[in-house]
Amino acid sequence: MPPRWRTEPRFGPDGPAPDPAGSHHDRRIRSFQPRRSRVTTSQEDALRRLWGTWGLDIDGREVLDLGAMFGGRPVVLEIGFGMGEATAQMAADDPDTGILAADVHTPGQGNLLGLAERNGLDNIRVANGDAIILLREMLPPASLAGLRVYFPDPWPKKRHHKRRLIQPEFLTLAATRLAPGAILHCATDWEPYAEQMLEVLTAHPDFENTQPDGGYAPRPAFRPLTRFEGQGLDKGHVVHDLLFRRREN
Repeated sequence: MPPRWRTEPRFGPDGPAPDPAGSHHDRRIRSFQPRRSRVTTSQEDALRRLWGTWGLDIDGREVLDLGAMFGGRPVVLEIGFGMGEATAQMAADDPDTGILAADVHTPGQGNLLGLAERNGLDNIRVANGDAIILLREMLPPASLAGLRVYFPDPWPKKRHHKRRLIQPEFLTLAATRLAPGAILHCATDWEPYAEQMLEVLTAHPDFENTQPDGGYAPRPAFRPLTRFEGQGLDKGHVVHDLLFRRREN
């Protein structure tokens, strides 16, 4: 039977909020486009039932206790997880690490919650909203063991390059929340964006390249090959991984 779709999901009081930060935090140039359409009934069911346990809205109103949230595990923040298959796989492969997965894609949020429930993954929490507000307002200094940014929107038009997430000011903020020695891992199949990422990361004083030659890294075994990535590879796309370490200063 094909999936049943709702174009406008109707969530209960514990579901993700449309605009969790509201107007009580300063606006900025957004690096993402909220998408809330085509939610299946199973995704909506997962959001209704599981949001109160494994979900949180990025409202910027409190600092999170990651130790309590993840039972003392080290925590990695993943910004943008699509439909969540790779996130669920990484959580299953490394149950001793907590993954705080942030996105604004409602179907993906529901799908990841469903995957977590079906596979018994208690080391995943799903965050809804602007990851910049999450980093700036809700995470303590040096609280993250890692940061993952896989296939962010490349904003290919030159006039939109300012919307790209990986910028010097973002790296400065991220560095304050990463513990010394923590790894920032980016991946993209958009060559010009990969070049920009390498340039700004190399120039930033708080990060150092893990690669001795100062270039891109081979895809690490812990990052699954996603369906999206496989489709790109079939079309001849080249995927670049960048692994940079938070300096011990």
